[in-house]
Amino acid sequence: MRMSRRPVEPGSTVNERGLTAVSGDQVALPDPDRLIHLQFRRFAGCPVCNLHLRSVIRRHREIEAAGVREVVVFHSPAEELVRHTTDLPFAVVADPARRLYAEFGVERSPRALLSPRAWGPIVRAVLSGAWKVVRGQEHLPSADPHGGRLGLPADFLIAQDGRVLAAKYGEHVYDQWSVDELLELAAHAVRKPGTHGVGR
Repeated sequence: MRMSRRPVEPGSTVNERGLTAVSGDQVALPDPDRLIHLQFRRFAGCPVCNLHLRSVIRRHREIEAAGVREVVVFHSPAEELVRHTTDLPFAVVADPARRLYAEFGVERSPRALLSPRAWGPIVRAVLSGAWKVVRGQEHLPSADPHGGRLGLPADFLIAQDGRVLAAKYGEHVYDQWSVDELLELAAHAVRKPGTHGVGR
């Protein structure tokens, strides 16, 4: 059942804190110089997550040029994430205790996998991921991933002062902002920096 109100919505304010990426780098949230696209994914090596993140990698220069820093959160331990994320051009944060997930209201649900809208992306992700594993470009995920397989994605665009400009809670495993949607939201924030943005 979908909640009528989420804990973090456009107009909410995110408390300042520092996050530690699996690379060891420190990530300021909010970032005083850039917008942050905080995206919640699932487990290390998740094929559907990888399918989406490849689109982010392909257009990462565009995203940076739009003044956006990518920060991606997984509910796997750092030691599991490292082997899957060493070549990613953005910060990856491990949250195995799901503290950030709880704070931002990011849920788990059987609909993550059972929604018919997820089936096409799941098939594409498995086929593409299998080919990349065979070629040595990706690693297989754990057979029993930490935190399970029923996580739902979520996206937040956070301004330099901590205001949430836009938020999206996914209805199934592949329900997130596309890069085009992210860039549109970032452009809106630049055009109207004093507004609260829009939720999607």
